Amino acid sequence: MGRDGKKLDKFDIANEATAHAYRDAVKGQLFKVESIEAKEHKRNPSPPFTTSSLQQEASRKLGLSPRQTMQTAQRLYEGIDIGGETVGLITYMRTDGVQIVPEAIGYARSQIEALFGPRYVPHAPRIYKTKAKNAQEAHEAIRPTDFRRHPDKVKGLKPEEARLYKLIWQRAVASQMASADFERTTVEISTKGGDGHAYGLRATGSVVLFDGFLKLYEEGRDDTEDEDSARLPKLERGQEVRDAGVTATQHFTEPPPRFTEATLIREMERLGIGRPSTYASTMSLLREREYVKLEKKRLEPEDKGRLVTAFLEAFFKRYVEYDFTAYLEDRLDQVSDAKLDWKELLRDFWRDFLAAVSEIKDLRVTQVLDALNELLGPHIFPAKEDGSDPRLCPLCSLGQLSLKTGKFGAFIGCSNYPECRFTRQIKTGEGNGDAAAAPAGSVLGNDPETGLPVHLKNGRFGAYIQLGEGGDGEKPKRASIPGGTDPAALNLEYALKLLSLPRQVGVHPESGKAISAGFGRYGPYLEHEGKYTKIDAGEVLTVGINRAVSLIAEAKVGAKGRAGAAGPVKSLGEHPELGGKVDVYSGRYGPYVKCGKVNATLPKDMAPEAVTMEDAVKLIAARIAAGPKAKGGKAKANGAKKKKPAAKAKAAKAEPSEAKTSKAEASAVNGKPASPKPAKSANSAKKPKAAARKTTAKAANGAP
Repeated sequence: MGRDGKKLDKFDIANEATAHAYRDAVKGQLFKVESIEAKEHKRNPSPPFTTSSLQQEASRKLGLSPRQTMQTAQRLYEGIDIGGETVGLITYMRTDGVQIVPEAIGYARSQIEALFGPRYVPHAPRIYKTKAKNAQEAHEAIRPTDFRRHPDKVKGLKPEEARLYKLIWQRAVASQMASADFERTTVEISTKGGDGHAYGLRATGSVVLFDGFLKLYEEGRDDTEDEDSARLPKLERGQEVRDAGVTATQHFTEPPPRFTEATLIREMERLGIGRPSTYASTMSLLREREYVKLEKKRLEPEDKGRLVTAFLEAFFKRYVEYDFTAYLEDRLDQVSDAKLDWKELLRDFWRDFLAAVSEIKDLRVTQVLDALNELLGPHIFPAKEDGSDPRLCPLCSLGQLSLKTGKFGAFIGCSNYPECRFTRQIKTGEGNGDAAAAPAGSVLGNDPETGLPVHLKNGRFGAYIQLGEGGDGEKPKRASIPGGTDPAALNLEYALKLLSLPRQVGVHPESGKAISAGFGRYGPYLEHEGKYTKIDAGEVLTVGINRAVSLIAEAKVGAKGRAGAAGPVKSLGEHPELGGKVDVYSGRYGPYVKCGKVNATLPKDMAPEAVTMEDAVKLIAARIAAGPKAKGGKAKANGAKKKKPAAKAKAAKAEPSEAKTSKAEASAVNGKPASPKPAKSANSAKKPKAAARKTTAKAANGAP
């Protein structure tokens, strides 16, 4: 931008008022094109998909995770039932090659001419070569097995299969189309401002002269497009134009964005880390082990991941460096090419690795924690705005905070323990840490009814409210702070409301029974006649009787609907070995596959609609191998002994009376009257005498 013939530099617009003044001066004015500088350039199509580029593009355009992409591609490769015939729609999907066989290229060019005309067919076939490190190129690129099988004409595919096949078909066909012709254009525009000054503006971008392969397909981008990639309309010198809108925005230099799954795979491929077959499992493993979490399609590191990374960098630095992984991949390639003896490779690796292990195996825990404190210091103890020591204990003001380990994992504790028992969870590095730590141990005020102080404390699982200190063997009353509530902003009034929970909302008009609201083990709830209904955390303290009755009624209707719609989500057919139907269900505790009486829970990352018969057979086999579940929910150990039946009727008769005596004694100890109902022993039936006769008869016949 320029003003009165003078170019405005980066910091010439010093404040918001100046920016708004310039904006208002040019807004709504008539603009004139003073000059156009244009340079033609060509843009070539991208090569057909490899495994990594397919995973990246499916993530950008279809929103599929790498694992979902590979599972769907596997089904397209193995074959889809089309018109009673199983047909494989794509070539092998684990490949780093970008080449296509000549016969397939010929079919692709024929399709291009038939669909778009001869101008879109290049003079010569396009031949691609891979640029990835350590590429094996054992298979050709991912492409349709038959280019004549247009995505719009293929029937019987599931939605995700149809979308992925269309993506593969378009990319493969576009890779053999003509280049797109652009005109990179710089346009100088002038106007007379409303303030009487002359203003000059510049627009840069590209004008499409011939769309070429862009008529069918354009590769997605992970990063924000620059000005040169913007599309401009066709303009002529002297042409008068109107603005479509004028805005004044402030720009800040931002750090590089966090990785998405697509950009992380691209970076791994650039660094030579991993293979086409390992990218999807790597992404899944990072999330399953809670090293990272996915927030708005960006991978955010978790505290567990930071701890593991810090430990490896401190004590196994050589083995987590990028070049080591690429170096090892290169050595494995040499083994596969018979240029290196595999025994030599293993000997070299284990010699160095065992030496590294021997150096640290005698380290004390405190030495390891000191190293982690040093590496994670900026994250765990971010600098404070007032310049004070971020490691100073906010409770005793004497000890230093540091990373510690306990029964429930890592946490932050005070060095002045046991005199000071301050603890807090590991911070995420956002903010200065005061909000979570400063209020710990403080008194919010006194309860007007009991006169006891109301404390705000920090525990192993976060901040909580406590009334008094207890005494005479009684524990003080405590209340958890709902998620999303800032402990630093807590006041006495809100704390007393939390301590009053569960509260009675009112009486149900139909049943005449009370409805209560509170926070339980599984979150906020309404309780009525022993049944619980989930509600929002914000409604626990405010929900009225009318709203509560409506929520309970809606929950009942939903439960009936779920019970009525208990049919399978997906039917897979007959089990190839066990026989019987194999179906996928959506259960109360998550989706599962069912065959006869065997139920096998699906992994977290496996969508019910994406389950194949092969997946189901493996899950069912694993469930059968684990054995039947005991009462507590865990599978019985294979070596567990079965209960032996009583050998004598006398013993069977004697056991009930012994059980009665034991229960009576236990009741006496607890100060409660014994139950009139006799207790059952492990080997007795409902009718002890009958059971004894049956046992004696079996023993007489020599039965076990």
